Amino acid sequence: MSKTMNKIVKFLTTAALATTLASGITLAAGGGNKLAKDIDFSFEGIFGKYDRAQLQRGYLVYKEVCAACHSMRLVSFRNLSQPGGPEFSEEQVKAIAAGFEVTDGPNEDGEMFQRPAVPADRFPSPFANVEAATSANGGAYPPDLSLVTKSREGWHFPWYVSPFIKLVKGGGGAEYVYSLLIGYEDPPHGEEKEGLHYNPYFSTQWLAMPNPLNEDAVEYADGTKASVDQMARDVSAFMAWASEPKMEERKRTGFFIMIYLGILSVLMFLVKKKIWRDLH
Repeated sequence: MSKTMNKIVKFLTTAALATTLASGITLAAGGGNKLAKDIDFSFEGIFGKYDRAQLQRGYLVYKEVCAACHSMRLVSFRNLSQPGGPEFSEEQVKAIAAGFEVTDGPNEDGEMFQRPAVPADRFPSPFANVEAATSANGGAYPPDLSLVTKSREGWHFPWYVSPFIKLVKGGGGAEYVYSLLIGYEDPPHGEEKEGLHYNPYFSTQWLAMPNPLNEDAVEYADGTKASVDQMARDVSAFMAWASEPKMEERKRTGFFIMIYLGILSVLMFLVKKKIWRDLH
């Protein structure tokens, strides 16, 4: 069934792309930027699931690369061990949390203090406040990444195909993050803007964040080669999970509800036939 669903999804996506391009409508994350690449993530589709190993690798990329500037304030360390996510062991989560410090208090003297994080704590922000984050990043505020794949859609299809395509392929938020991370280029015509970097996948095509990924920037515990492409895929998947941590549960629930409604519809049809059969 999985292979059949994948073929159906690819066919419908191709048809939608062709229709969209033919009608002159741009598929993008904003106005006028380059199309997000269509990546086959394991969690796409009605029966899609997160790849546990990929999420664990993605967390490492976030921690080693992204967390220096970007917060993920809606995610708690304990979420990393919950079903449907990276599913680190409880001991691993305790060790991960202990590697961070969080602000707590006040203590008996009425002062705030720093302590090692515990699984119940949320991921700490790298900056004390918005002003500090903006100042440290050349006047640009690095957005929180908790919901980034839901707030940055990768494509926009025409209204008459958008609902179904997004049902089986999602909004393309993970594709947008992936495309942005691998999309840094030399600006066209030698154009330069002080303090900004050219990326055709970004909405304005110029952003303050420099290229964050370099070959072997992290070392994966499972031996996977940490290429730029691999790291971009992994951290994009991790951000997709952070945005929708209950996705697998939601899909299971929806599937059983559809079965229930199908059976109920058949029963209601038979009841209707039974009641009204002598009135024809």
